[in-house]
Amino acid sequence: MSGLHTTLVGTGRPRFVFLHGLFGRGRNWSGIAGALAEQGHASVLVDLPNHGASDWTEEFGYEAMADAVADELVHRLGSAARVILVGHSMGGKTAMLVALRRPELVAGLVAIDISPAHSAGVDGFPRLVAAMAAVELDKIKGRGDAEAVMAERIAEPGVRQFLLQNLRARPRWHWQPNLRLLSANLPAIAGWPDPGPVSYPGPVLWLRGERSDYVRPEYEPAMRALFPAVELRTIADAGHWVQADQPQAVIDSLLDFAQDH
Repeated sequence: MSGLHTTLVGTGRPRFVFLHGLFGRGRNWSGIAGALAEQGHASVLVDLPNHGASDWTEEFGYEAMADAVADELVHRLGSAARVILVGHSMGGKTAMLVALRRPELVAGLVAIDISPAHSAGVDGFPRLVAAMAAVELDKIKGRGDAEAVMAERIAEPGVRQFLLQNLRARPRWHWQPNLRLLSANLPAIAGWPDPGPVSYPGPVLWLRGERSDYVRPEYEPAMRALFPAVELRTIADAGHWVQADQPQAVIDSLLDFAQDH
């Protein structure tokens, strides 16, 4: 067993599987998955290791995360799952490795605002970790108290609310992500492991946010070497969190991809 917590949205055999980014959780995709369900496509929302309700691990590694996702797909859907695997940021790198390591499980890949390269944007995450760690969990009475502490380090309300989704009250106030492990491995999270002399021959949609620098022209040769059938599409007026900034554009792109493949 993979130790991953998953949620099914819709009915029938899942067509899509969603992998979130750092400090996210499967439920971040609920709105998009609900829209896909209305069009007849069921989805599985995955909490990656050390996030949400999934198990914590002793070490961080993209290969291990990819293998955990693959094991979950086999457990849930069999050895020929053939899903459209959608991943954002850290989840996008994980999804890439699943496709490269277990291509028989993946009918198509959608990588959202991430590249098979070092992600300089992760360099800003120590500020977020510090804000979460600054909350004295034994002294707060509610999320408002926690947000007040975090506001001293994070000015953006949206970022604070995103992180506060990870704060839980029972049995006592605690952060669901494994902050200790994740903060110690930010360089590895920013990195990209060498997958070896492999490529994934299936269809790949590479979505980038117009205002993001996680997908750069210099990363395209490496992406095309690993994923020869890749199509790059830019989502206008979107930053790194493309699915939050322009959810309808992402929904439309996913529906088009599912229809074409």
